Amino acid sequence: MNVLARERVLTELDHVRLAMLSNRGLRARLPNSLGIDALLDDARVVPSRRVASDIVTMYSQVLLRFADDGSKRKLTLCYPQDAEPRFGFVSVLSPIGMSLLGQPVGAMVCWRSPDGSERAGHVDAVLYQPEASGDYTT
Repeated sequence: MNVLARERVLTELDHVRLAMLSNRGLRARLPNSLGIDALLDDARVVPSRRVASDIVTMYSQVLLRFADDGSKRKLTLCYPQDAEPRFGFVSVLSPIGMSLLGQPVGAMVCWRSPDGSERAGHVDAVLYQPEASGDYTT
């Protein structure tokens, strides 16, 4: 199933933390920090205990299938200070990270890679979501 999700779903905690990150005066230092403002404004915010287990939240591990070649990669969505792209930890402020946040399994996500090319991928699975595991503080 391919879903072009229009509405993003964020937990209250993720929304608050991302708003604080955006408002810390980091805009000049963090690429795409302005894009997070639009995402925060447009997202549907739900209590952490009520987020569906198939939604990509902060620190979720997802299986992303790339549209161009069908390859799959496990990615963990994290805050900028924890990002290690070569190990699959992608910052929520990176283009791919912003494309994943709040998306459900089945969504087709699109982003512009650092080399300027347009990329797309399919969220095949949420392998781990903190909230689904009972962690409402991560």
